[in-house]
Formats: sequence, structure tokens, C-alpha cells
Amino acid sequence: MHKQLTIALVAHDSRKVDMADWAVFNAAVLSQHKLVCTGTTGGLIKNALEEKGYKVDITCMNSGPLGGDAEIAALVVRRKIDLAIFLIDDLSPQPHEADIQMLLRQCRIHNIPIACNRYSADLMITSTLWDNDDYVPLEPRYIPFERK
Repeated sequence: MHKQLTIALVAHDSRKVDMADWAVFNAAVLSQHKLVCTGTTGGLIKNALEEKGYKVDITCMNSGPLGGDAEIAALVVRRKIDLAIFLIDDLSPQPHEADIQMLLRQCRIHNIPIACNRYSADLMITSTLWDNDDYVPLEPRYIPFERK
């Protein structure tokens, strides 16, 4: 992958170890890109990658409950994020559920790929489309469907 991407990495508390492990597994790829993370997740990823000898460009936002998800959603709206990886804890209620849904919604609306599990994250980060200059994602079209 030659094109430098800005990748958002977010993980709920019970998924942070999984995210750090995923980041180490993909360290060679991630070290070539800019990373934007929610606060605690970013610190864990930075430490995990630096322990393995990788230098990383990480910007840490606030933690999720303090607005980090909303800050990343704002970057999505401004087209500052190319790919988002959000390991969600679907088994526990989240006090900032509205912010979580907003981030997911903004990624869908603005056609930003978002992976919510490791398998889809691996598929997305290794896609050859990132370096295909002929590939241009189409903007979503919101056209009302008229029944006849």
C-alpha cells in the first residue's frame, strides 16, 4: 500500500486488548499511515506498537465517553478519515450510545469504510483498491424510491 491513509481506531473497554493485538498484527501496514484514535485506545496502541519497534503517527482525541467518538465523527464529515476500525462491545450497554451511533451513521452517510470486527478490518486494510488510481468510490445517492 503506497497511498498514506488516515485511519480511525476506536475500541470499547472490553475490546481494547483485541484492538492492541490487531494493531500489532498489522503493525507494518499501520506504521505507514496516520492514525486517529480515541484517547485510551490510542495510548494502548502507541505503546503496543512502540514496544515492537514501530514508529507511529498517532493523534489521540478525547476518550469515547468524553466526546472522542464525536470528534472522530466530525473528522469523517470533513473527509479527514479514509478508513475507520471500531471494535464495539455489543454485549454491554454504553453510556455514550448516541455518539457511537452518530459515528457509525456518519461513516455510512459519507461512504467511509468502517470495520466493526477484526476480520472485516483485515480485509479492508489489505484491499488493493487503496492503490488503484482508477478506482473512485461513488458517492451515495439518496433518491426517493417511487412505487408504480
